[in-house]
Amino acid sequence: MKSLNFNHLRYFWAVAHEGSLTRAAERLNLSQSALSVQIHKLEHQMGHQLFDRVGKRLVLTEAGQIALDYADSVFSAGDELMSTLEGRPADKRQVLRVGALTTLSRNFQLEFLRPLIGRSDVELIVRSGTMRDLLAQLEAHAIDVVLSNSAALRDSRTPFRNHLLSDQAVSLVGRPRPDGPRFRFPEDMRTEPVLLPSLDSDIRVAFDRLMDLAGIRPIIVAEVDDMAMLRLFARESSGLTLVPPIVVRDELSSAVLTEYYRMPRLTESFYAITQQRRFPNRLLGELLARYENSDPNTSAPA
Repeated sequence: MKSLNFNHLRYFWAVAHEGSLTRAAERLNLSQSALSVQIHKLEHQMGHQLFDRVGKRLVLTEAGQIALDYADSVFSAGDELMSTLEGRPADKRQVLRVGALTTLSRNFQLEFLRPLIGRSDVELIVRSGTMRDLLAQLEAHAIDVVLSNSAALRDSRTPFRNHLLSDQAVSLVGRPRPDGPRFRFPEDMRTEPVLLPSLDSDIRVAFDRLMDLAGIRPIIVAEVDDMAMLRLFARESSGLTLVPPIVVRDELSSAVLTEYYRMPRLTESFYAITQQRRFPNRLLGELLARYENSDPNTSAPA
C-alpha cells in the first residue's frame, strides 16, 4: 500500500486554494519550478492528474476536487484535536455541493434535500445561478449536481446525465372567493386577470398554446421568471396564477390560496443533472436512489 507524502499534499492544498502556482509559491517561499515538481510527484503517487490548465488558470480535475476535500479534512485535524481535548465533538462531515436554477421552486429544492438537512455529519452547499453557469461549475467539478426544471443538452464533450425526479401538475390558483361563481376554463380566461411564468418557461409555452387553440387572448397582469416571486404575487393578486402547486403548497394547505383549475396534460418536469464520475458523491447517490423506483408522474417524496 502506498503511503501519502503529506508535504506534497500540503503543497497541492496551497495551490488548490490559491488557484495559482505563482501565488502559492510566494506563500510557501518556494520557486514555481520546485513547487510544480512537488505537485507532479503527488500526481504520480496518486495515479491521477489533479489540475487542468485553462488559459492561465489551474482548474481542479474530479480527482483534484476529491483530493482537496480530503486535504481540507487532513489540515483541519489540529482543530479537531483541540476540540476533542476541550470536550467539544470533532467535526467530520461529508460535503454535497448543489447548484439550483435561480428560478426553481424553493419547495422542490427543500424536498430533494430534506433527507440530509439536519444531519450532523453533512454539510450542504447550495448555490443559485443560470443554467449555463451551473453546468460550467458541474463540468469543472465545483458542484456535484444541478437542480433544474429543464434537461441539459448532451454532446460527446459534455455527457450530462438528466435524472427525471418528478413531473408536477400545473394549476391556476388564486385567493379564495367563497361567494363567487364557479370558475370555468377556458371561457373565464377572457376576463380573468392572470399572472404567468416568463416566456422562456416550458409551462408558459404550453399555456399560450392552449389559449391560442381556444381563441383567447388572456389579460396578463404580470410575467415572472422567479417561482419564489410568483408565489408572493399569487398571494397578493386578485387574479389567478399559473404555477405548479408544489410552489404554493403551504398557501394551499392553509387556505390562503385555492386551486381553481388543474391544467390537463400540462406538467413541469424537475431534473437532477449530473455527469459521469469515477468517484461519485455518496450523499448524492443516497438522494437519487429515492427516485429510482418512484413514479415521476407523482409528487416528489416527502
